[in-house]
Amino acid sequence: MPELRRLFSLETLAPLVLGILVLSVWEISVSLTHTPSYILPGPILILNTLIQDRSILLPAMLVTLKITIVAFLVAMVSGLFLAMIMAQSKWIEKSLYPYAIILQTIPMAAIAPLIVIWMRNNTFAALVICAWIIAFFPIVSNTTFGLNSLDPNLKDLFKLYQASRWQTLLYLRLPSALPYFFAGLRISGGLALIGAVVAEIVAGTGGMNSGLAYQILLASYNLQIPRMFAALLLIGILGILIFIFLNRLSSQILGKWHDSSTSLDP
Repeated sequence: MPELRRLFSLETLAPLVLGILVLSVWEISVSLTHTPSYILPGPILILNTLIQDRSILLPAMLVTLKITIVAFLVAMVSGLFLAMIMAQSKWIEKSLYPYAIILQTIPMAAIAPLIVIWMRNNTFAALVICAWIIAFFPIVSNTTFGLNSLDPNLKDLFKLYQASRWQTLLYLRLPSALPYFFAGLRISGGLALIGAVVAEIVAGTGGMNSGLAYQILLASYNLQIPRMFAALLLIGILGILIFIFLNRLSSQILGKWHDSSTSLDP
């Protein structure tokens, strides 16, 4: 019953109605102006193309999803580990944090071809590294901020009971940083998907085990614009599903003990 009430709530119906309105205006405008499909296809044509070309697009989507998941998991583990290390000492944080910033600001267009060359024939690993570079920084930044945002009273209490550095980290810093950590995960999930797509485009990879980015490039070269939009639609759907999953996971783990969970999952 609560699930049914949530399904028909304003938060669900409002974006659904707006989406239907935008798609209807889009379809009507394309039909009335007789816009060629190689310039702007209508939503119905895009949906039909997605169904017709599912044997090509769905396997490509799975490849992109696999790269995204692996890059995201590596970014999550490495980002949390680095944040925990930096939280132990201001000197360590000041020494490592600038390099994390540099890693974030490096143009992917400049290094993706180099990473593919360095990894030789392991294209999958090269694309994972590229996506990891993009998804890594939000987790490090948010988690580090959360680990350093402590209640002064609780911090003094741990000092009073002579808690060790690692006991303070495990029982005080990490629980306090969880909302910040999950905020970083929600950002990083979308960035990992973007990184996987951008890396494949920049690296110029293709072949049988290529992802959606290669299908977009191939469709644009052949002026198969409906297929290109269908691939973009799948990327958008993946992004929404990743965000919803991480949103739900955050709400389930944080529960009712933190204010951020109440705003994530009504």
